[in-house]
Amino acid sequence: MKKLLFDTHAHIDAAEFGKDLVEVWQRAQQAGVTRVINVAIDLPSARRAVDLANAHEGIYATVGVHPHFAKDFGPSQMQAMVELARQPRVVAIGETGLDFYRDRSPRDAQRQAFREQIRLARRLRLPVVIHDRNAHAETMAILKEEEAADVGGVWHCFSGDVRLAREVLAMGFFISFAGPLTYPKADSLREVARQVNLSRVLIETDCPYLTPQAHRGKRNEPAFVYYVAEALANIRGMTVERVAELTTANARRLFRIYD
Repeated sequence: MKKLLFDTHAHIDAAEFGKDLVEVWQRAQQAGVTRVINVAIDLPSARRAVDLANAHEGIYATVGVHPHFAKDFGPSQMQAMVELARQPRVVAIGETGLDFYRDRSPRDAQRQAFREQIRLARRLRLPVVIHDRNAHAETMAILKEEEAADVGGVWHCFSGDVRLAREVLAMGFFISFAGPLTYPKADSLREVARQVNLSRVLIETDCPYLTPQAHRGKRNEPAFVYYVAEALANIRGMTVERVAELTTANARRLFRIYD
């Protein structure tokens, strides 16, 4: 069976890909990656993401403001996001959430931007791409308070334990594994991958960050999502082809991609 991989979280509009994006996309396709979601982190990247999605078959976009940039989030940004989010190749709102590790924006600003983007997602009937770092309990609390289960979404680059994963899945959300699944010391994350229901699992690169172990120290790119699929296949005693089939079907279902 041919591998049909779906990188559900990438940042290929980033400056790191400014000189060779065409080659990067070609390598992805050669590796069996048929679809990529380019995830926005602020308004300029949302515009770039939409432009990329409109220019390349197989690339889709999200619109959102990362918690690092929540301090700059305001009414004018929200209005621009609304207009962008109505573009036909925009499949989600995000990434949005809480980052209490780096705290690059005040926590109150992060909370407010997160809530407003969940409300936008519910208004537009789009799923939410969640960024959660060192803020598991509060991220979950806000999702429940804002009734985010109404539209669902994905906790990208999941970093919690089995208990949190089960709570996330019980809400109807998906969880996504990235390069850390391949890291030698990531035993707790592999235990999550061993136990969760694969009908709600996605794979991603988060490129240019979190490069899988096989290429650690180099720039990550969508072709390397293969290594995440391979790690998940090894954990679950499956073929890479079967993991690719399952996770691609899950992504198509969550993001309502039918082409």
